[in-house]
Amino acid sequence: MSNEIGIEELSERIGRGDGLVVAEVLPAPYYEAGHLPGAVNLPLDGLEKTIARVAPGRDTPIVVYCSGPTCRNSHTAAARLAALGYGAVRVFAGGKAAWRDAGLAMERAAAAAEVQR
Repeated sequence: MSNEIGIEELSERIGRGDGLVVAEVLPAPYYEAGHLPGAVNLPLDGLEKTIARVAPGRDTPIVVYCSGPTCRNSHTAAARLAALGYGAVRVFAGGKAAWRDAGLAMERAAAAAEVQR
């Protein structure tokens, strides 16, 4: 079974708000410039230290993504999370590029912070 998730399923799950953790695994400046709706920033550097804050339960469904299909950060993050015992990790291989190309809305860090207040 593939651990990848397609854009349609991901968009539906984000829209439903079903407890899915969507994590951008790029450094903060890329996240702040624009990210998928509701996504958290979980850069590869420090991933093992920050994941427990984002997903305290090892059964938490997590989708990781990066810039696009040529970026391998999301696959690296998925492997590292699996090694930590997270069993419900999937990769959105299309990343931000596929999301944008599909005409779907992106958020900026300031907007996300305001929503959380």
